[in-house]
Amino acid sequence: MADSPRNLMEMFQQLGEQLSVQFFDMSKVLEHHRKNFDATTRSWQALASGGQEIAQKQREIFEGVMKDVAVMVQGYKPVGPPHEVFAKQSEFARKAMEAAMANTRDIAQLAQKSGGEALAIIQERMRESYDDIRAGLEKR
Repeated sequence: MADSPRNLMEMFQQLGEQLSVQFFDMSKVLEHHRKNFDATTRSWQALASGGQEIAQKQREIFEGVMKDVAVMVQGYKPVGPPHEVFAKQSEFARKAMEAAMANTRDIAQLAQKSGGEALAIIQERMRESYDDIRAGLEKR
C-alpha cells in the first residue's frame, strides 16, 4: 500500500532536517511558477498584438499601393519625346522606392515595439524572481 502524500511530505521534511536542509514551502514554489506562467502569457499576448498591428499595417500598405498603381496606370501615357517618357518612369520608380522604404520602416518599428514589450515583461519577471531569491537567502 502506498504512503499517503502527508506521510511522504513528512518523510522529506525529516530527511531535510537530518541533512540540515530547510524544508521548502510548496505554496511559494507554486506561486513562483504561477507568476512565471502569467508573465509568459502576457509576453505572448504582446507579441500577438504586435503581429496583428503588423498585419493591419501590411493590409493598409497593400491597399494604398493598389490605389496608387491604379491612379498611375490611368495617368500613364507613354507619348512624347523619349526623355519625357523616361522622366515619368523615373518619377514612378522614385515614388515607389520612397513608399517601400517608408513602409518597411513602419513595419520594422511595429515589430521592434511588440518585441520590446514582450522582452520587458520577461525581464521584469526575472528581476522579481531574483529579488524573491535574494530575499529568501537574506532571511537565512
